Amino acid sequence: MASLFQLLFLNQKRSLSTKLSTTKWKVKQVTTSNFSESLKEIKTHISSSDFIAISMEKTGSSSATPWHRVQPFDTAETAYLKATQSAQRFQLLQFAVCPFSVTDSNKIVAHPYNFLLFPRDELKLGMPAYSFLCQPSHLASIARQGFDFNTCIYEGISYLSRAQESIAKIRLGTGSPSLGVMKSSSPPTVVDTVFIKRIRSRIKHWRNTCKNSGTKTSKHEEIIDSLRNIVLGSEQFKSRPCLNIDVCSERQVQLILQMIADFSDDFVSLVIPSKGGTTQAVRVVLANSREDKELLEKELQSLEDEESKKIRGFREVIDLISASEKPVISHNCLNDCTLIHSKFIAPLPSEVDDFVSSLCKFFPKVVDVNYLMKKSGTMKKSTNIRNALSYLNTHFFAPVDMEIPDQDTVNKGKTDGLDALRLSYLFMKLCSVLKISPIVTPLDNRQLVPELEDFAFHPCSANVQESSCNEDVTVWTNNTKKINCEHLVFLWGFKFGMTAGMLKSALRDSNDIFSEEFDVRFIDKSCAVVVFWQPGLSKDLVNVMNAEEISGGLKELISDGLRVTGYETYRTMCRLGLWEMNLAESLERALESSLSDEKISSERKPSEIQWCNDNVLNFDDL
Repeated sequence: MASLFQLLFLNQKRSLSTKLSTTKWKVKQVTTSNFSESLKEIKTHISSSDFIAISMEKTGSSSATPWHRVQPFDTAETAYLKATQSAQRFQLLQFAVCPFSVTDSNKIVAHPYNFLLFPRDELKLGMPAYSFLCQPSHLASIARQGFDFNTCIYEGISYLSRAQESIAKIRLGTGSPSLGVMKSSSPPTVVDTVFIKRIRSRIKHWRNTCKNSGTKTSKHEEIIDSLRNIVLGSEQFKSRPCLNIDVCSERQVQLILQMIADFSDDFVSLVIPSKGGTTQAVRVVLANSREDKELLEKELQSLEDEESKKIRGFREVIDLISASEKPVISHNCLNDCTLIHSKFIAPLPSEVDDFVSSLCKFFPKVVDVNYLMKKSGTMKKSTNIRNALSYLNTHFFAPVDMEIPDQDTVNKGKTDGLDALRLSYLFMKLCSVLKISPIVTPLDNRQLVPELEDFAFHPCSANVQESSCNEDVTVWTNNTKKINCEHLVFLWGFKFGMTAGMLKSALRDSNDIFSEEFDVRFIDKSCAVVVFWQPGLSKDLVNVMNAEEISGGLKELISDGLRVTGYETYRTMCRLGLWEMNLAESLERALESSLSDEKISSERKPSEIQWCNDNVLNFDDL
């Protein structure tokens, strides 16, 4: 029987070998030069995968400012607002995608890609970005990891969101074939009838002229036919006769398209938009036969797809992931989902419910690995993927085999985008530790196994912070207690250098309100939050501090500059976008702002949060 020392040594050796093996992983680097060929490859890999891991790198991070991060006292609304301001301020530099499949033997077959991005205004329309913020410390950090800024700027792939694509097509006046029939929503009027009759007669004469043009026997007849075509406005479109019909309204477009569809089955209708987005004309193309019409329609659709790909850029990859409906693996779903929505779908809605409704149309299944680790009790805190992997390797023996079939085709010497590959490995390792088989049924690989459903972040279900159907915030700790947001007050203006313990002691001696149980934790160096476990005490404190006559130790604290406010001020501050460096400054601005949020306050129901001490800065411990 092996000794305890031998077992520990063996476990440590296996963990070490697991960590060392990750240094051999390679990721295919994708820029403008190889984007087209990589798009075809990743389409196949996404289609055959079980899961898709994603990881992003931005020009900055909200974690640089402590209170900008999601805190234990944040509801789903305030957490979403924090993620929104980060997504709107910073810009994407790279997007790593790793489609992977899982076998029965704890083996992953992965196909990692790293797309370098840059918001280049290739269409000269001021999109996708006019400007964005950069954090020097964050850029220095990713530079130390080997990020190539020159390649990113000069060869990074640009993109447009769905909303920006629609705007671009209107401004560019890009024509697209209208292969269907636009039926009128109302019965034709007398004016409509006269208009249709005139256009029908014109198309009929033009069609007869085109059909008879090949039977002319004299030059005199050919000259007359050419003059007739000029008068009628006949032209050539891809070696086929066509007729342009100018229109003055969308109503006329509807009438013409409907009439052409009823007139003959050898016509193809094209809508020609103007620069302002309205329709300039309807182009009628005469096909030689039904087969020729189908061929032309396919050719036009292919041209339309190629033009759209040029406009969409990298968003083609996002659309492929969305269309596949495969479960997406993320390490921080709230930040990742808001960033994806902002950059590739549309501007973020102001309300969290609208965001959830919009997002779930594109990504209905997202597994948050960070949430999985906390929920399962595997790990309380995970600052990044590498730390999480190191922790699991140290504390658990869960061997996972990684295979990268495309290893020979990757760009050698580049290590960017490894986090998506690490994330797929981390996900499988967690499943192994938790004895969860992530393999889905072969009939429907768009679903999650029941064990993972409990840990999944569901954008459709509602709470964007921790996958809950209400505004609760779940913070993972050994001592968690659910409280109402109204039990919290924010304090600032205390003496510099005061710790949480010192502040709590001073408050306890200042007034009878603090004779009951309460907790004090620092959010940043400028502001602390006080949690009352007995209902009503938070309001009593605010009322006492706002009263004209104050006595005792509390009066002395107030004279030193102590300020207090309730949770509604914090909520209003987030909605107004007052993101100062210090929370105290933002709260002051919210109180001084003339923009009241009374309507928002009256519509909000009291929210409950789960309070803990782990995720709030405690300067006593520093």
